[in-house]
Amino acid sequence: MTKYIETTGKTEEAAIAAALSQLGMTRDQVSVEIITRPKTGFLGIGRVDAKVRVSYEAQQEPEPVKAQEPVKSAPAAPAEEKKPVRAQETVKTAPKAEKPKAPKAPKAPRADKPKGESAPKEESVSAAVQEQGAKEPAADRSGDIAAFLKGLLEHLEVEAQPEITSSGDGIYQVVLNGEELGALIGRRGETLDAIQQLTNYAVNHGQRSRVRVHVDCENYRAKREESLQRLARKTAGKAVKYRRNMMLEPMNAYERHVIHAELQDYHPNISTYSTGTDPNRRIVVAYNK
Repeated sequence: MTKYIETTGKTEEAAIAAALSQLGMTRDQVSVEIITRPKTGFLGIGRVDAKVRVSYEAQQEPEPVKAQEPVKSAPAAPAEEKKPVRAQETVKTAPKAEKPKAPKAPKAPRADKPKGESAPKEESVSAAVQEQGAKEPAADRSGDIAAFLKGLLEHLEVEAQPEITSSGDGIYQVVLNGEELGALIGRRGETLDAIQQLTNYAVNHGQRSRVRVHVDCENYRAKREESLQRLARKTAGKAVKYRRNMMLEPMNAYERHVIHAELQDYHPNISTYSTGTDPNRRIVVAYNK
């Protein structure tokens, strides 16, 4: 009868070795089928373990027959003749049953009282531990951020050095320094946003406390924010002049936030709202009559 087990490992050989260890067999006694080949991914992202199926011939049918043979010899008369021994055992247990357990009754409430008192203590202790854990500052992630960005920049074949500063509240500001880094910014900052998203994912993956990483290059974020503020005021002026709604180009969540904040108190007849779905979500600068 053929049976099989499936195991995983960082490599195919590791997965096969794990299966052989579980079965207690050698490689010659089994057949191996590769289900999934391993993938290393990039800097640990997208890594996939190898998965194998190890088949073997199960030859354990004669064992239950051996187990039945001693059962046939079980009708030994002496086992039945030792009934008086059981009677003696019952006699010995009889006085145990006759012993009154009345004095133990008052001990029950005494045992319940400390249990009842200890429960809130345990809850208060666990609550205190949770409060302490919430107040504990997150571990410094500067080293992890620098290691990931250096590996990413080498993979992109771009010469740049990350300069990392922390405000102490789990927020890290990263500035990429170098020459001719326009390729890292991309069209309307799309490449820079992708680098920022990848960095946040890599640094927070598998961590209990999360941090936020903001990545900038050639002061692009500040320049883009100023440009968006000018665009917001200009569009709002057109909406007031022509007394109709104006729709802006698609923007990401951060850019939309800049527009909303800039026009919040711009004019009593001007309001803003977003429409559509990402990545084509837009802001409408509405004129309220």
